[in-house]
Order: sequence, then C-alpha cells, then structure tokens
Amino acid sequence: MLDVVPDRTLGLCSVTLRQLSVERVIEVATAAGLGCIEWGADVHAPPDDLARLDEVRLRTEDAGLRVASYGSYWRAGVDVTAQARRVIEATQRLGTHRVRVWAGAVASADADPTTRERVIAAAREAADIAAGHGVSLSFEFHADTLTDSAQSTLDLLREVDHPSVSTYWQPPNDVSDAAALHTLRQVLDKVSAVHVFSWWPATHRLPLVGRRDMWRAALQVLATRTPVDLLLEFVVDDDPDLVASEARALRALTDGSTQ
Repeated sequence: MLDVVPDRTLGLCSVTLRQLSVERVIEVATAAGLGCIEWGADVHAPPDDLARLDEVRLRTEDAGLRVASYGSYWRAGVDVTAQARRVIEATQRLGTHRVRVWAGAVASADADPTTRERVIAAAREAADIAAGHGVSLSFEFHADTLTDSAQSTLDLLREVDHPSVSTYWQPPNDVSDAAALHTLRQVLDKVSAVHVFSWWPATHRLPLVGRRDMWRAALQVLATRTPVDLLLEFVVDDDPDLVASEARALRALTDGSTQ
C-alpha cells in the first residue's frame, strides 16, 4: 500500500522499460506511486496498431494513470507529413494532447539553410495538423538535431512560430551542473515536459541522486512556472526494480527535502 497520493505530473517514459509488456510497465509505474506514463511509439504503442493504442489507453486509464504524452520518433524535415499525421492521430487515440517529435537529424551547427528550412516547414505543417486534432508538438531536446542547445531551440521555435509547438528539456550530455541549469533557464518558458535522469560523465547512468544538487536546483527553477510533467527516463540498467526508489528520490527533490 502506498503512503503517498500519486502526483499526476510525476511519471515514467515507457521507453525506459521497453523490454517489458504494457501491463508490466503500468504495474511498475503504479507501484512506484507515479501518476502518468509517456508511451513510446517504438515498442509499446506503434502508431499504425489501432487496437494496441486503444488497449494501452484503456489499461492506463483503468489503472488510474494519465497518458502524459506520446513519445514518437517522427523527425521534421526527414520523415514525410503522412507519417506525422498518423502519429498525431495515434496521439489523439491514446487520449493525450502532446506528442514528442524530433527536429530533424542534423546538429544545429552542421545544418545548412536548406536543411533548416525543410525542418521548419515540416514542423509548421505538422503543427497545423496537430492543432486540428487538439494536439500539440513538443521537440525532443537532444544532440544531433536543431534543438541540441538552448539557443538553437529558441531559434527554431521562433522560426516555426506556432502556438502549438514547445520543447522538452533534459540535461545535455556531459556538461556541468551550472551549464545544464543555464540551458533550462533559457528555454523555461517554452518547456512542456522534462525527461528526468542522471548521466555523468557522458552517458554513464547514475541513480537520480547522483546529480542531486543539479536536479534540486532544476526543480526549483521549474517550480516558478505552471507545473510540467516530470518523466523518469533511463534508470540504471533499465531495471524496473529501481523505478520505485527513483520515484521516491524525485518526490523528495520536488518537495525540497534531502535524500
């Protein structure tokens, strides 16, 4: 029996447990006291499998959880608009209003003007389609895309210029706590969700408290605006048995207590 009331904004990315069934992912999230799940399109909720999408939504809602978002792998300027439409329709079918998308497949420093314009035009077209379905787009904040830094993300959002487009945030790989927090402050007004994990150095996975000070400060920054979803991702070894302790750590950091 949980001794906490699940916070609907604290959740789990199903990609973290892609080796498990939908049912087991829900069990793990529920046991950890989490309130929502971002379902990934790669394994658990393929966009073309309508029966699976319906099942995922039903099982999630029956467990008292919210579908936070749809973690798609559609890349603006790379994948065709027809794929974006299928992903957006899948998002709606899952019962959520946000889909995670990718800003191309080239680092911002390496993108020539033609590549950049292609990403902008595709994102704008997809955002129009999404808005017609009551869905918003949110870019993955990730290396090797046009949203690989705070400034490049802000530039892209300004150029796309669409009210239905925002960004995720996560600590950039292999940067100091201070540098990571600086990127968050820069994009704060545009952030709709956060992928929560601790990697240091590079992609070496640590428990969340391995970067306790950075996450405590990040959560204080995030607390200054409308609540955003905080989604646990990439626990050590993708071990489902660690999700509950990581959820406790996230709650403690969110509450400002020590762990």
